Amino acid sequence: MSATSIAFLLNGRQVHLPPGTSPTTSLLDWLRGPAALSGTKEGCAEGDCGACTVVLEGAQGDRRPINACLTLLGQVHGRAIRTVEGLRGADGAPHPIQRAMAESDGTQCGFCTPGIVMTAWAHAREGGEVHEALAGNLCRCTGYRPILDVFAGLADDGAAPPALPQEAATVFEAPGQVFHRPVTLDALLALRAAHPGAWLLAGGTDLGLRVSDHRERPAEVICLLGVPELHALQATPEALEVGAALPYAALLEACRREAGFAPFAALLARLGSRQIRGLGTLGGNLGTASPIGDALPPLLALGAQVTLASVRGMRRMAVADFLKGYRVNDLAPDEVILSVTLPRPAPGDLFVCEKVSKRHDQDIATVGAAFWLRMEDGRVAEVRLAFGGVGPIAARAPRAEAALRGHVLNAASLGEAAEVLADEIFPLSDWRGSAAYRLMVAQGLLRRLALRGSNPDLPADVASYAVSP
Repeated sequence: MSATSIAFLLNGRQVHLPPGTSPTTSLLDWLRGPAALSGTKEGCAEGDCGACTVVLEGAQGDRRPINACLTLLGQVHGRAIRTVEGLRGADGAPHPIQRAMAESDGTQCGFCTPGIVMTAWAHAREGGEVHEALAGNLCRCTGYRPILDVFAGLADDGAAPPALPQEAATVFEAPGQVFHRPVTLDALLALRAAHPGAWLLAGGTDLGLRVSDHRERPAEVICLLGVPELHALQATPEALEVGAALPYAALLEACRREAGFAPFAALLARLGSRQIRGLGTLGGNLGTASPIGDALPPLLALGAQVTLASVRGMRRMAVADFLKGYRVNDLAPDEVILSVTLPRPAPGDLFVCEKVSKRHDQDIATVGAAFWLRMEDGRVAEVRLAFGGVGPIAARAPRAEAALRGHVLNAASLGEAAEVLADEIFPLSDWRGSAAYRLMVAQGLLRRLALRGSNPDLPADVASYAVSP
C-alpha cells in the first residue's frame, strides 16, 4: 500500500485533506474546525445526544445516520457524508424538512435541530418506526410532539445516490501515526501479524470514545471497513453467517426478515440508536468482551460460534469459550474476528431476548438475558440460559439449566430454577443497580418464561409508543 491523503464526498463535492492530517481526528472536530461547517453540533461527544448526527450516503441510495463525534476521518475515506449545510437547495433556500421544522415549531434553542433534521432526512428515505428513528436525538426544549408532527409528514426528496469510487488499499500517515485500510482479507491478516498492537477499527462506537472522550491518539490503526469478507451476510437453512464488521443496522434488517430471529431483532432495535447501529458491529461487541454487551446473551443462548482468522489459518469456537473474563477474550495477537454463526431456532423452539435498563432506548443494560429451549413431549429437552450484567462476563447458567431439563415448563419448575440461579450468579452493585436488585431481576426474567412459553404471541416488549394522529 502506498501513502495517500484522505478523500471523500462531502455534501456532493470531493474533498481531499492535506497529507499529514491525523486520520484519527473525529469527523465532528474536523467539520467544526478546518471545514468551518459549524451546523453540526457537539453535545455529549459520546454518541448519546444526536446533536452531531450526519448522514452516510450509500451508492445504492441508502442513507445511514451516524454520530460524527465517534467517526474518525480515516473511516470516511472513499465514502459520502452529508451535513445539514448540504441540504440547502441550489438557490440557498432551506430544504423542505428544515422549513417544516421551523413552521411546525419543532425547534426552540436550535442546538439539537441540525441533528434532528439529518435524522429526518435519512428517515424519509429509509422509513421505519418514528420512535426508533428519533431515539438517538435528544431535545430538551421543544418536546417531541411538534417534531413527531414533522416526521409524520416526511417525503423523500428523491436525491440521487452518490457515485463512489472503488475501494483501494491505502495507508494514511501523520506525525506519530499510521492508519491502514486494507481491501483484502490476506492483506488484513498480514497487517495484523506485523502490527499486533494496532487498534482494530470497524464501527468505532467503543474505540471512538477513546478519541472523543479521552483524547487518545493511537500510533497504529488497522481499519476493517474495506475488507468484503468482514461485511458479508449469508442466510442458510441452518444459520445466519454474519461478517464481524457488518453494521448492526444491516443485521437488524436481516433478523426482521428471517424466521426465528424476531426476538433478537427486537433486542437489536434497542441497541443504542440508529446512529450507533449504523456504525457498531457484532464483532466489536465480541471483541470488547464487556459483561453488559447487549448482543452477547443472545449469542450464548443460540449456541453461536465465532470464526477467527490469521496468517496461520482459521479456527472456529463457541462464543461461550471465546469469552474468557472481564473484557478478556481468546483472540490471539495476530488474529481478527472474521464472522459469527447464529444457529437458526427451529420451528417450535422457544427463543427469548430480554433487556432491563433505566431507559428503553440509548441505555446500557442493568441486566440482559436470553433463553433458548427445545421441548419434547411437553418437557424441556434442551435449554440454554444466558445472562449479562450479573458477573465479570456474559455467561450461561448451567446449574439452572440442569434444574429445568426434563421438566414441564411452568411456574413451579421455573421457580426452582430461579432459586438455583441465586447460587451461580454474583452481581456487583453500581449506579445502575444493586447486586440484590440485579439478582431479583435475573430471577424474575427466568420466571417470566412461564408466560413466554404459554403465550407465544406475547409482545417482546411491554412498552407502547403509539402516537395519536
